[in-house]
Amino acid sequence: MPPIFEPAERLTLPLIVLGGVTAFPAIPINFEISDAPSVAAATAANATDSFVMLTSLIEPHEDTDYKEDDLYRIGTIAKIKQAVKSPDGNMRLICEGYARAELLALHRFADYYTAQALMVIPSPDEKMSVREEAMLREAKSTLESMTALLPNLAEDVTKAATAIRSPGAFSDFVAANILVRFEDKQAVLEAFDPTERLALTTSLMMEETELLICEMAIHKEVRDRLSRHQKEYYLREQARVIQEELGEDGDSEIDEYERRIKEAKLPPEVEKKLLKENERMAKTPFGSAEASVLRNYLDVCLELPWNQKTHDRVDLKAAEKILNADHDGMEKVKERILEFLAVKKLNPELRNQIICLVGPPGVGKTSVAQSIAHAMNRKYVRVSLGGVRDEADIRGHRKTYLGAMPGRIVAALTQAGVNNPLILLDEIDKLTRDAHGDPSSALLEVLDGEQNKSFRDHFVELPFDLSDCLFIATANTLDTVPRPLIDRMEIIELSTYTKNEKMHIAANHLIGKQLKRHGLNRRMLKLTEDAVASIIDDYTREAGVRNLERTIADICRKAAKRIASGEVKTVTVRAKDLPELLGAKKRIRDRIGERDVCGVVNGLAYTEAGGDLLKVEALVLPGEGKVELTGSLGDVMKESARIAVSYIRAHAAELGISPDFHKNYDLHIHFPEGAIPKDGPSAGAAMVTAIASALSGATVRHDLAMTGEVTLTGEVLAIGGLKEKTMAAAAAGVKTVLIPADNMRDLPELDKEAVAVLEIIPCRDLTEVLSRALTHGIPHAIPVPVASAAMSTPAIAQGGHHG
Repeated sequence: MPPIFEPAERLTLPLIVLGGVTAFPAIPINFEISDAPSVAAATAANATDSFVMLTSLIEPHEDTDYKEDDLYRIGTIAKIKQAVKSPDGNMRLICEGYARAELLALHRFADYYTAQALMVIPSPDEKMSVREEAMLREAKSTLESMTALLPNLAEDVTKAATAIRSPGAFSDFVAANILVRFEDKQAVLEAFDPTERLALTTSLMMEETELLICEMAIHKEVRDRLSRHQKEYYLREQARVIQEELGEDGDSEIDEYERRIKEAKLPPEVEKKLLKENERMAKTPFGSAEASVLRNYLDVCLELPWNQKTHDRVDLKAAEKILNADHDGMEKVKERILEFLAVKKLNPELRNQIICLVGPPGVGKTSVAQSIAHAMNRKYVRVSLGGVRDEADIRGHRKTYLGAMPGRIVAALTQAGVNNPLILLDEIDKLTRDAHGDPSSALLEVLDGEQNKSFRDHFVELPFDLSDCLFIATANTLDTVPRPLIDRMEIIELSTYTKNEKMHIAANHLIGKQLKRHGLNRRMLKLTEDAVASIIDDYTREAGVRNLERTIADICRKAAKRIASGEVKTVTVRAKDLPELLGAKKRIRDRIGERDVCGVVNGLAYTEAGGDLLKVEALVLPGEGKVELTGSLGDVMKESARIAVSYIRAHAAELGISPDFHKNYDLHIHFPEGAIPKDGPSAGAAMVTAIASALSGATVRHDLAMTGEVTLTGEVLAIGGLKEKTMAAAAAGVKTVLIPADNMRDLPELDKEAVAVLEIIPCRDLTEVLSRALTHGIPHAIPVPVASAAMSTPAIAQGGHHG
C-alpha cells in the first residue's frame, strides 16, 4: 500500500480506546466497543472514510472521561473496513492496521476524543543481513517448539507465520495471533526497530515455551498426586503446585489471616494460638472440612473485641437525668447504678458488677437495663435465657463438632463490639435442664467476679476477660434459680407499681408513645385523669403496665378510626366513655362487707398481679369433728388450717369455746374464688380468727383485714408482699390492717397513699389479733352455735393467690 501521510506531519485523528486488545499494522482485527466516545469516534470516521487511531487502556475501567495517563502512548493507525451497530448501542468493528503511531496529545472534540499522533512509516523491505536472517530462523524454530506444545493452535496460523520473510511483519503476526498476555503484545507493538522487535518476540516465545513445559510437568505431577477419590481437588492442587514451582509462600488468604492476627494487637497467648491454627490451615486442602472449621474458628476469634471498649459516663447528674427521663419510680435500681458510677469515678478500676432485678412481669426490668446502658454510655446487648436447656448454649460447642458455634456470651460480645458492654441476662429464672447439661451451672463461672476474668468458651478455647462487663439479670421469681447462682448476684427487688405510679407512667410515657405510634397528638386525643384511673381499676389487673399500655393503644385505634373517617376532629375520653370504647368493665373491684359477720374474715394475699383481698369463711356444722377445706388450697395453706384448728382446741377455754367441740361438730373452712389456686402461710391468722368467730358466735369487724403466719404457740410471724397487700386493703375500703410486729420494719417501703388511709396495727400473738378483730374482744363462756357463716360474693381475679 503506498504511503498516504507525510512522515513529518502530525496527524489529528478520531481516537478509539481499546480494553485489553492490541492492534498491529497490516493485520486485520475484529473487536467490539461499548463506550460512548469510542462509538461516536468510529461513527464519525466511518462516515468520512477516514483513518482512526487505536490505543489501549493501561488499566481497564468503566469511566469514559479519559486522560492521557490512562492510555498507552504507542498505538496503531487503522482503517475501518466494516462497522455494525447492535441494538444495545455497542458497535462491532473490523479494522486493518496501517502503521504504528505515538500519542502526543488528547483532545475532546464534540462527543468523542481526537488524538494528535506522530505516525511512523515503515521503511520499504530491504535485503536482510546475515544476522537478521539467522535471528528470523531462530524465531521460527522457537515458534515450532512452542506450537508443538499448543495442540489447539490452528495449523494455518503456523504455516502463515512460517511463510513471512520480514522480521518486523513476522513479529507483529506472532504477537497478534500466538502470544497470550496483553502486556507482551503491547511490548512488541512499542518496539519500532524490526530487529529489536524480532529479538523481543523470540524472547517472549522462549519464556512462553518454558512456561508451557513447566505447566506440562505440573499437570503430570498433579495427576500423579491425585487419587481416584481426590479428583474434585484437581484445580486447587494445580494452583498449589504452581505456587511451589514459583517459590511462593502460599495462599493469599493465609497471608491475609496472618496480617489480621498481627495487626489486632492480641494478648500473647491468643496471638500464638491463632498463628498456630493459621499454619495448620495452610497445610490443609482448601476445600476440605478441616479447612472450613479452621477458617470459621479464626473468623470468630478475630471478631471478638479483645481490646475495644467504651468509656463510662461518670457525670452523675447527667446519668440521673437520663434514668429519671426514661422511667418513673424504681428508686432502688437508680440509686444502685448511681452508686456504681460514683465509685467508678473515684476508682476507675472497679469491676465485677453483677445485679439481678427480681419482680413481676411488666414492671420494666428489661427496659430499665437499656436505660442504664444509655446512662452509663455502654453498649447494650440482650441474651435471652428463657427455655435454654443446653449447657453448650452458654459455653459453646467444641469446634471439632459439625456445625459448632460459640456460646451466647461470646456471641453477645461479638455483637456488642466492645469488651465492656452491659449484658442483660433476661429471664434467668426460666432456665431448664435436661440430659445435655445444666445451663445454670455454666453461668456460675460467667457471674463469678473472681473467675470470669479468664472465661473460656468451649469453641474459642482461649481466656477472655469478662470482668469489665456489667451483668444485669432479670427474673420474675428466685424460687427456680439455684442458690449458688443467687449467691453470685446482688438482688434488687422491684415491687408492684402503685396506682399513683401507674398514673404517672401513663401520663409521662405510655400515652405519648401510643399517640405517636398511631399518628395522633395530644390535641387530637385527650385522656382525662379519671379515664386513666378507671382503666387501671376496672380494665386491668397487673403488677406492671403492659395491659395498661395495650388498653391505651386500643383507645388510640378507635379514636384514629373516628378521626380518619371524618366523624370528628378531636376525641376526649372520660371515665364515663370507657364502656362504649372498651366494653363492660373487666374487673369487679374488691370491696369489704357492709356489716360485721360471724365467721367471715378479710384476709390479704399476694399474687403475680399485685395484692388481693381474700375472704376466709368458717362454718360450724353438727358432726364428728371433721375439718373440710375448700377453695383450691395448696399444701402450705392446708397445713396452716390444721395449725389454726389445733390452736383453737388448745385455747378453747380461754376463748370461751366448749373443749369438746371437735367431737360434736365439723368445721368447713372455705376460700371464695374456688377456681383460683391459693397457697402460702400468711392466711394463718385469718383462719384462726374465722374459726374462733364461728365457734364463739362473735362477729368480726367488716372494716378490718389481717395477714400473718401463725405457730402452734400463737405467735404471729412475718410475711412477704406487705406493700401489695396494704394497697389492696386500701383499695377495698379497709380501715384497719393487722400485721405481724416483725413486719414493721417494712413500713418505710409501703405505699404512702395506702398508709395515709389505713390504721396499721402490729400484733405479736393471736391474743392481740383476736382482741382487735372480734367485735367483743375474746369472748367468755359463749355457747357453741349450731351453724354460723355468711357467704361473700367472690371477686374476679387473675392468677393464683400466695401468702
